[in-house]
Amino acid sequence: MDTSTAFAAVALAAVSWDGVLTMAGTRALRHSLDYRAPYCHRSDAEMISLMDTLLEELRQQGAEGLMQSAATVLDSRQRHTAFAVATEIMRSDGPLEERERQILANLATNLDLAPEDIEPVLAVMDVLHASLLTPAPSINT
Repeated sequence: MDTSTAFAAVALAAVSWDGVLTMAGTRALRHSLDYRAPYCHRSDAEMISLMDTLLEELRQQGAEGLMQSAATVLDSRQRHTAFAVATEIMRSDGPLEERERQILANLATNLDLAPEDIEPVLAVMDVLHASLLTPAPSINT
């Protein structure tokens, strides 16, 4: 597995962790890859081929197995970015569920990320995905 395949594998595993590809998750996956090099330079046929290959790997290994395989290929910076992308994808359909938190914790372990690397990512995702319909908590000084 090369680096670009591994990065896409983490994103795909994140969107399909529970065996279901939701519309929100699929859109988040597509968005996370569409604007990012090298994927933005690939043809539709090349992206379809990549996803077909990864879907087969997903069926064989499961989401966590695919994440583990991919983690071994990525360097430190790529692992950190892959974790952020996986977190954003998992947040695409609402707040993180307990199982999603467990999968992200396992992913952080597989990616050899320290808590000080993942906590800011989780905090930013809370801000990024906050509801605009509920009032923000008041700050008492």
